[in-house]
Amino acid sequence: MRILIADDHEVVLHGLRDLLRTRADWEVCGEARSGVEAVGLARQLGPNVAILDFSMPLLNGVEATRQIRAALPEIEVLLFSVHDSEQLAAEALEAGARGWVSKSCTATELIAAIESTARSPAPRASGSAAGRNGRGATASGTLTARQRQIVQLIAEGKSNEQTARSLGISPRTVETHRAHIMQRLGFQSVVQLVRYAVRHRIVDA
Repeated sequence: MRILIADDHEVVLHGLRDLLRTRADWEVCGEARSGVEAVGLARQLGPNVAILDFSMPLLNGVEATRQIRAALPEIEVLLFSVHDSEQLAAEALEAGARGWVSKSCTATELIAAIESTARSPAPRASGSAAGRNGRGATASGTLTARQRQIVQLIAEGKSNEQTARSLGISPRTVETHRAHIMQRLGFQSVVQLVRYAVRHRIVDA
């Protein structure tokens, strides 16, 4: 089984890689340190499973999952996080992830979760129970994937120019997106936008 791993903390990334390499039939085919890099490597390498940290710069794990599953539905995704939240687990499922594992789990539990992820295809977002019972619905769902990505970058303190370079678009396009986001959410300041990003787990506090 070929596995892509993504985490912005070097120690966690190395520890995860060393654990996975204890399995003779598993290969760590790629390592990413941001959500954007994870999506790019998924497209390039086509792993069987992607293990993504939730809190990554440029693009968080849930948004990266959405992009990977939309482009390459044959890749199963397991989200890995310090958070232990039913709401976040529901969002992960809605985005197309097979499951959600806390970083406080044991090595045995993580390996079992990876094996389960590889064996069982993830439910599609439109039919997930989380979406039907309302637990997976958040206000961030009123934004497009691109808008959520821009909100994350703004909340991380990136300027319009930096955001434009990260996304490969023009600063003017970023300004347009930003104006539409503020209008859609009814916000008047960046402070409100940052609070929104934290509240809806687009970035960590």
